[in-house]
Amino acid sequence: MANKEKVIAASAKHPRPDRIFSYGTAGFRMKANLLDSVVFRVGLLAALRSRKLNGQTIGVMITASHNPPEDNGVKLVDPMGEMLDQSWETYATSLANATSDEALFTLYEKLTSDLKINSEAPARVIVARDTRTSGPTLVASLVEALTATGVELTDYKILTTPQLHYLVRCINTKGTQYEYGEVSEKGYYEKLASAFKKAMRSKKFDGGVVVDCANGVGGPKLNELIKYLGRGEDGLAIKVVNDDVLNPDALNVQCGADFVKTNQRAPPSVKAAPLERCASLDGDADRIVYYFTDKSGQFHLLDGDRIATLAASFLADLARQSGLSGKLSIGVVQTAYANGSSTQYVTEHLKVPVVCTNTGVKHLHHAATRFDIGVYFEANGHGTVLFSPQAIKHISQHEPSSPAQADALETLHSLTDLINQAVGDALSDLLLVEVILAHKGWSPENWLATYKDLPNRLVRVEVKDRHIFKAYDAERKLESPVGVQSLIDEAVGKFSKGRSFARASGTEDAVRVYAEAGSRGEAEDLAGKVASIVRGA
Repeated sequence: MANKEKVIAASAKHPRPDRIFSYGTAGFRMKANLLDSVVFRVGLLAALRSRKLNGQTIGVMITASHNPPEDNGVKLVDPMGEMLDQSWETYATSLANATSDEALFTLYEKLTSDLKINSEAPARVIVARDTRTSGPTLVASLVEALTATGVELTDYKILTTPQLHYLVRCINTKGTQYEYGEVSEKGYYEKLASAFKKAMRSKKFDGGVVVDCANGVGGPKLNELIKYLGRGEDGLAIKVVNDDVLNPDALNVQCGADFVKTNQRAPPSVKAAPLERCASLDGDADRIVYYFTDKSGQFHLLDGDRIATLAASFLADLARQSGLSGKLSIGVVQTAYANGSSTQYVTEHLKVPVVCTNTGVKHLHHAATRFDIGVYFEANGHGTVLFSPQAIKHISQHEPSSPAQADALETLHSLTDLINQAVGDALSDLLLVEVILAHKGWSPENWLATYKDLPNRLVRVEVKDRHIFKAYDAERKLESPVGVQSLIDEAVGKFSKGRSFARASGTEDAVRVYAEAGSRGEAEDLAGKVASIVRGA
């Protein structure tokens, strides 16, 4: 229950700066020195959310993912480890922008009343943070809000974002038929390592993998996971690089998944032999991309599209080999950023349906739940696979009619534990990719050869007001400013295999322009033309 004097007195210690805040796909994210009041107010929202759900545990993650070291952010995690219910994003924004401490408490009470929340109900929150230096101060701001509103808090200190999502789901499913795992960081490692060993069984790895951890939280956590995986003769050799968390200024600098995806090259610090598998995580370890250089020294990126197609191919094979293909619907969820060739490969070669949604994990995650096995990845490397309760039931209860069916079924069952179904998880996805490549006996070159990417270019265009750029059709077209879409269509029509769209950033005053075409030069040219159209809007 919230005591007015306590909340107002606590809020007064966290004055709101003169700016407008907005809760987006990544929660709130900005320069860390602007976040103090926002995190305090997120604490109030977490209290309301938990009480609304009769004391179920809500997660709060303090991170700015792939952003520079001086940034930070905060987002809420709902009871099943998924993103905050979209209808509550508005309440987060309203609380963050309340103009005074008194107005803040008035809004808090109004939400309590409007949402029919029992203020006497228990409230439980867990919090974790990444390795940024601003993290402890922001956690302290959160603690003050939770203390003022009588919330039971557990601080898990430094975790990857997916580990927090895992813990939230474990806590809320404990003792139910949907129990997800042991409620501890150790339980997370044990679950992944056990499932990985079951999935591998007699398979052997062709070489090892170099993993760039962006000098973020993924470094120490991957090193810990390796202890559980073991380093046996047949085990996976993981070489960890860029795991310097003692130097906060090194986070995401010239390394990490976003650097690789944006620059289409390996981080300067990653030294690998030709054809050696390499992977890069982002700062909070919820994204991963793979890459390698061929024998001629050319760089090849294996991004989220590639991971999605690899996973969908393997899961479709397992469903068929286990005798379950007629009982399980499999689908792939992409965004407009997905390369057109990947979409064609999934629909025409794998014969698996593809759904396109708005950018943002919450949209992909929701769409993936419509399938028994829903594979979703953004091109940036954020994604996972969801198994419906019905799918897990079929996999658990199916009686195989041959040793081959039994083997495929065992592998499929192990993947339901290996894959973090709460959220995209770079460590889980790393192990998933390694399992699939080992089962298929594929090199990175084999993986790359499944289809040829259309050349593409992503351009960031700074604008005065991103809010005037409103999109529809899964963000593939602009409805405003009026007339801009027709200009983009006209530009696209002049290029072979041309496709382009522009969408407003969710976190900064910028518009992202994506373009693809039949050649690298055409993709560059088209991106430049569309960027000019956006600047002139």
